[in-house]
Amino acid sequence: MSTIRIRLPRFRPSSGPTIAVLLYAVMYVVYGARAPSAFSLSGVTDLLDNTIVLAVAAAGLTLVILAGEFDLSGIGVIAMANAVVATVSTGRLGWAGTLAAVMMIGSTAGLLNGWLVTVLGLQSLAVTIGTMIACEGVALLILSAPGGEVADVIANGLTGDLGHAIPVAAILLAALLALWLLFAQTRTGIAIYAVGTDENAARLSGLDVRHTKLVAFVLAGLTYGLAGYMLSAETGSGDPRASDSFLLFMYASVAIGGTSLTGGRGGVFGSLVGAGLLTVMQKMLFALGAAEFYTNVFSGVIMLAALFVSGLSAKLSQPRRRRPI
Repeated sequence: MSTIRIRLPRFRPSSGPTIAVLLYAVMYVVYGARAPSAFSLSGVTDLLDNTIVLAVAAAGLTLVILAGEFDLSGIGVIAMANAVVATVSTGRLGWAGTLAAVMMIGSTAGLLNGWLVTVLGLQSLAVTIGTMIACEGVALLILSAPGGEVADVIANGLTGDLGHAIPVAAILLAALLALWLLFAQTRTGIAIYAVGTDENAARLSGLDVRHTKLVAFVLAGLTYGLAGYMLSAETGSGDPRASDSFLLFMYASVAIGGTSLTGGRGGVFGSLVGAGLLTVMQKMLFALGAAEFYTNVFSGVIMLAALFVSGLSAKLSQPRRRRPI
């Protein structure tokens, strides 16, 4: 019977998360040098508020990628959740009912993705493209044009700072990271790494590959719904097209954070840092007066560099094979 060793992410100087943290610090200093308000509480709060949606979405995507699959449905689920919040949060459902609704929407989309991939054996790339298109269509049916209204308790409660001391987004990101660290130590969390590393070996080791991937898709969909909820809080309104630009940045966040797109290596912490890096980069370029298209150029360069470093680190960490005499 084959066995498989699981290596949880370690924070080494050559690892993706460490490099992303260093780049984040450099860009933040450059940004603050041109915009001193960046170092104030309001500046930090604004930066984190702009980061939170992408960070939450990238965290969900990370789970699916770690399991060795792809997921493009995130922007569709975010758009649908955003449209729902903007149309029902001020009614009878309130903030709690609306939160439950978007979580149900996200988990249902994830369940559908997981069932089609694990039970019917369809390719995750094709399946999630279809889910993305369907969810975006539903979002347009719910809210055909930008508008709607988000309940004040959502818009004010999930943005800004708490007691003029701690940004609410910082608390939410810390909670998300804590949940990830706990989940990564569970049987399911370890199984996700195992399945993404070597699916056949994981199956021979007695792991339920179908169940593991299904859980990853459901949790990812649930997280996308929460990202749509956070987007509504940040914008204060609904827009069925607001998430169109998120997809590439979600994958860039995951890659920059050191998660292997082939699965089995990485983690949510790196994706959160990657999302923060992309956000502070946009702020820095704006403060430097650079044209908007430079954002995409820099994002692409950083992503390629991250993939190169990640691949190099993976090769260096592999045991060397002795040459036959």
